[in-house]
Amino acid sequence: MSSMGRIYRVTGPLVVAEDLKVMMYEVVYVGEESLIGEVIAIRGDKVYIQVYEDTTGLTVGEKVVASGSLLSAELGPGLIGSIYDGLQRPEKDISVLTGSIFIKRGIRVPALKRDVKWFFEKEKNLGIGDKVEPGTIIGYVRETPLVLHKIMVPPNASGSLKWIAPDGDYTVDDTVAIVDGSGRRYEVKLYQIWPIRIPRPYRSKLDPGEPLITGLRAIDYMFPLAKGGKAAIPGGFGTGKTVALQEITKWSHSDIAVFVGCGERGNEMSDALTSFLKLFDVRRGRPMMERSVFIANTSNMPVAARETSVFLGVTIGEYFRDMGYDVIMVADSTSRWAEAMREISGRMEEMPGEEGFPAYLSSRLAEFYERAGRIVAL
Repeated sequence: MSSMGRIYRVTGPLVVAEDLKVMMYEVVYVGEESLIGEVIAIRGDKVYIQVYEDTTGLTVGEKVVASGSLLSAELGPGLIGSIYDGLQRPEKDISVLTGSIFIKRGIRVPALKRDVKWFFEKEKNLGIGDKVEPGTIIGYVRETPLVLHKIMVPPNASGSLKWIAPDGDYTVDDTVAIVDGSGRRYEVKLYQIWPIRIPRPYRSKLDPGEPLITGLRAIDYMFPLAKGGKAAIPGGFGTGKTVALQEITKWSHSDIAVFVGCGERGNEMSDALTSFLKLFDVRRGRPMMERSVFIANTSNMPVAARETSVFLGVTIGEYFRDMGYDVIMVADSTSRWAEAMREISGRMEEMPGEEGFPAYLSSRLAEFYERAGRIVAL
């Protein structure tokens, strides 16, 4: 077995490959157009891959190449005000690049612009030789008038500060600090890369003790929410769930808003984006987009990407949480994610649970919901 295998079978968004040496949840590139996929099961010499792009035209025998890395998010200056798909591809940049309103398969655009320079201001109380650990703030970038982006030491780095860049303009790829620790040398850049399925670490979790003011009197009075809590709005089609979620995102007392459209209709996402672009934050007197991140994975996009969209959203939320911000993350809707899991599970010929959903549905949803909470950051 090697890092390159061949397609054995194609069934919709599920591709089975053989003779491929990979680990669970590793990113692979499928076919001649290098479609992005993720390993979701390994059974003997067969590797089951859910592909996050349209698989039309894939044939048996085409190559599958392992990347050696997990599906990850780029976290750094440039997130605020962006509109991504479920793979963190900026949809506006893709539209400009291709001249189309649709995302063509196989296209690759970096999540954070590499040619944009940000003014980095180093932390004044930090000096050469000081001990730093995961989460230590080494500097600041004024991303928008509402968001001061704190540049932190990544969770996998610690040691003594060997060098820090002077105040000035830098791209996200530039090194702004060097940390020496345990015989290893870490280069700290303006951005971090983090696997979306792995929760970002924290010191401890706290009990919810402060109300989250949503700005909707019916909810605040009848169904109060807590900061660090989780809530769901159940209901049938056309009952107003999406409208309620959009209003909570707009008016809640939070510092950062992450809105994930997971399998929602395209016209609803379009309406939400249009309204957000025009909306002012009444408490701060600035445009709402100056503290918001959008992930738009509409119903006409590949169903497998619905799962990545919610995990991408919560990873971005955790990143800003680690800076000390109050983050509200809204996913509309997790039921469409569950429908996507049902489709993938059926194509994998797994034993179905209630109503055809996979038996692991509850644990997969719990993994997502339990990443919310009040925490003591690193």
